[in-house]
Amino acid sequence: MAAHISTLQNSRLRTMVVPREHGAWGMLLVPLATGAVVALRTGLNGGALSLFILAAMSLLWLRTPVESWLGTSAIKAHTAEERSLVLKVIIAIGALAAVSVATLLWNGRSRGLLVIGGTSALAFAVQAAVKKLGRKGRTPAQVIGAVGLTSTAAGAYYLATGQFNHIAIALWLANWLFAGDQIHFVQLRIRASRAATFGEKLHQGLPFFAGQVLLIGVILTGCRFRIFPALIWLAFLPVLLRGTFWFLRGHQPLDVHKLGFGELTQALIFGALLCIAFLI
Repeated sequence: MAAHISTLQNSRLRTMVVPREHGAWGMLLVPLATGAVVALRTGLNGGALSLFILAAMSLLWLRTPVESWLGTSAIKAHTAEERSLVLKVIIAIGALAAVSVATLLWNGRSRGLLVIGGTSALAFAVQAAVKKLGRKGRTPAQVIGAVGLTSTAAGAYYLATGQFNHIAIALWLANWLFAGDQIHFVQLRIRASRAATFGEKLHQGLPFFAGQVLLIGVILTGCRFRIFPALIWLAFLPVLLRGTFWFLRGHQPLDVHKLGFGELTQALIFGALLCIAFLI
């Protein structure tokens, strides 16, 4: 019995300090990888990029213990022992993030990082406000938060090349558009888990379908005005087909784990094709 209680306590403590949002990690790391890979075409500052990766991962990790310590997450630190442990983790990870960012900004270097970081901070602040709307604000809040997570694409490209230019912005925008589509699709699958016929799915998923059409329009417009490379449509094609075919298939029981792995696969495919589009 004592061993069982100890196991439960350890599991609870891990939950307070170890990030649980696997989707958020994907939205941070896949864009980061695309920015780094596309940067290979013009050169790579490995030291600055390594510091940026360390800072980005530390800041994302920091959110979980901070929310536990403040009591804004589902699992809160209640006892003095729990609060002490969580606070120690916050200090350690916070120090790591602070040193990484300070080194990047030392002597006035990498000032573009302030623009990227400021925009991300604003996005997360707006996300926190929208979350207060309850269930209606869930999807919009996640899409707004994705602005900050996908900023790693621009950050990685900028720090690797020293150029905060239209390519950095285009990588950021493309990754955010993809993340927004993923968020909408996952929420639709959860909300319409019992929908079986095309009519039922269309009734539940009309906003998502409209979003797919809007996404196509944005991609074509971006290509028309040379914001995106001409082949970027290849990167979005798999996710657009995934969303369209869902309406045409029959009833699909909701398997959260399968859905998660499927979306991770989509993200990896998108990242690879996006890099190809920018490098060719």
